[in-house]
Amino acid sequence: MNTSVLREDSTTAEAPHSTGGEWGRAAPGSHHRTARLAGSAVLYAGLIALSAAILVPFAWMLVSSVKRDNEVLTVPIQWIPQEFHWDNFTHIWTRIPLLTYLGNSLFLSVTITGLQVLTGSFAAYGFAKARFPGRDALFLAYVSTIAVPWQAYMVPQYIIMERLGLVNTRLSLILLQAFGAFGVFLMRQYYLTIPEEISEAARLDGLSEYGIWARIVLPLSKPALASLALLTFVNTWNDYMGPFIYLTDNELWTVQIGLRQFVGIYDSQYAMIMTGSVLSVLPILVVFLLGQRYFVQGIATSGMK
Repeated sequence: MNTSVLREDSTTAEAPHSTGGEWGRAAPGSHHRTARLAGSAVLYAGLIALSAAILVPFAWMLVSSVKRDNEVLTVPIQWIPQEFHWDNFTHIWTRIPLLTYLGNSLFLSVTITGLQVLTGSFAAYGFAKARFPGRDALFLAYVSTIAVPWQAYMVPQYIIMERLGLVNTRLSLILLQAFGAFGVFLMRQYYLTIPEEISEAARLDGLSEYGIWARIVLPLSKPALASLALLTFVNTWNDYMGPFIYLTDNELWTVQIGLRQFVGIYDSQYAMIMTGSVLSVLPILVVFLLGQRYFVQGIATSGMK
């Protein structure tokens, strides 16, 4: 009888220790989850703060576009105007030929984007899928030109365009920007993710390399094509130095040069300057919103992440 009592006592005495042991083993996991949640909260708070800091100038530009000129540079900033002057968006068209500038920028951006997508995807197919001696060395040499700053060959390019009689024409900018090493690199990295068995099966069926590129590889590369198109469009639309150097006629100016001229002439009309800036940003915003999904997918699957 005493023995059974002792056993029951020992069992009940060990139970709290075993339960406490389980709690002790669970504690590190709960601490780990808490630390992970705290780290995620700090990360998201930092990203929100960074996003807000980036968006503040754009918000100020948007608010300033509907103010009076004497209200733009007030200290502290008046985020909500006392009176919204929406007529600024109608007056800006009468001050400068903004429609002409926007049309020139749109023409150059669409043309150059289309040519870069065509030439970049075609050259990338040769570097990714075709087999020829020295392919990798040639690709490395071509891609290394990205590291060469444009200022290093800006003068020789201008001399060539001048001797060809292409200065003060849109064709000069189109020819200079129709090819890009970055686009070839981006597309090649995506092409490498496409299984080689697909191309081999097409070759066995008698399809030529041009047919494989046009009918198989291109339809499978929509995310990369969208990424390249978006990056090229934004870069061409925001380009200032290229049109500034090669375009001297006012009828050929892009929106970036036109706004710079407006600042020089109407340097005290800050509200109008902000209005023109908002109108120049809208096409980029629309293009980015339309291609955002493909842009993120293309960057994530082309070795650029």
